Amino acid sequence: MLVKWIRCTVVDRRGFERGQRKWAGLPGEPGFRGQGGGWSRLRPNVAHVFAFWETRAFYDSFMARSHDRLAAGQSGTYKDIQAKLFDYRFDVKTGFEPRFTDADVVRVAHCKVREDRVEHYSLMQEKVWNPAMAGSPGMVRGVFGEAPGCEFLVMSMWLSSAEHGKYRDERIERLLLRAQTQTDVVALAGDVVELEPSWTV
Repeated sequence: MLVKWIRCTVVDRRGFERGQRKWAGLPGEPGFRGQGGGWSRLRPNVAHVFAFWETRAFYDSFMARSHDRLAAGQSGTYKDIQAKLFDYRFDVKTGFEPRFTDADVVRVAHCKVREDRVEHYSLMQEKVWNPAMAGSPGMVRGVFGEAPGCEFLVMSMWLSSAEHGKYRDERIERLLLRAQTQTDVVALAGDVVELEPSWTV
């Protein structure tokens, strides 16, 4: 599975949201698995969209054929767009499905990892972070993805920002030490995204 993460700064909120609804045509595309997104809780004008495709070939075919027509509806409504592709590595918790209807919040973490620490970082994600998140009340599901250049995406879905906040406050410091994250990671950027139900495809 291929995970696409798009982040942009919106300059025309109403126009952007109107254009976002035009992506409702995606389910007819071969290999499309699901899409959802919403607004950053930390930076009010930043929007995040997460899209899932069965394979890179299906995604490339969509980009060559239908993407520009659908994207035209949002032209001029945003700036500073960044889009990144990640290959699915494993679930955070179990049975990941690209569904957004049973969660209110997505926590996204984007890590650049030292080349000689990639194996250790991935192992710690599997053995330390995943069980901690999976055992947290309110954590619904998540996915761990990898991109060329030692870049990783950890996306976790939560019932509410309050549930995610409890996990963060109670456990993060201890887990960071146990996983030796500071030794593995060169750069870490993250956000908490309030999901917009009307963006779910």
